Amino acid sequence: MPTLIFNKPYGVLSQFTREHGHSSLAGFSLPKGVYPAGRLDADSEGLLLLTSDGALQARMADPRHKTPKTYWAQVERLVTEDALARLRRGVTLNDGPTLPCGAGALPDPGLPPRVPPIRARKTVPTSWVELVLKEGRNRQVRRMLAKVGFPVLRLIRRAIGPLTAEGLAPGQWRELTAAEIKKLTV
Repeated sequence: MPTLIFNKPYGVLSQFTREHGHSSLAGFSLPKGVYPAGRLDADSEGLLLLTSDGALQARMADPRHKTPKTYWAQVERLVTEDALARLRRGVTLNDGPTLPCGAGALPDPGLPPRVPPIRARKTVPTSWVELVLKEGRNRQVRRMLAKVGFPVLRLIRRAIGPLTAEGLAPGQWRELTAAEIKKLTV
């Protein structure tokens, strides 16, 4: 049963059918029978887990298992310690309070520019934030950062548990080893 990590590019849906003019996973020569364990919206980039193992897929998607997911967000303006403290405590969104999370300022990670480039304003600086969540609501990172006054310009899922997409260019994937899969289920 193959289990893969895929570095999802911006503008690609986390599904195998095209929709609303967006590309899909079908264009990346992925093995037959694998399906996303979780989702990233088309406007987000980064690590996506795909598997043919239904039990693993259910475990990764089930919020009861609280697998930590690490996100890097480029935001408008210079993030403040007050905003980070609010995120760490949890914020209340329109669908209820979030769990407390890890939140910290992140030095510019020096990533290649996104294609297409982010919207940049000459008079508004940007900064980077790292969030580590153990829940996964629809567009949660974007909504949390907007709630504390820092709209997201670019969002990248950096890690799922111990796994990262390190070494994979956008659109590349690789099969996980048995040891890596075991780390996900501990």
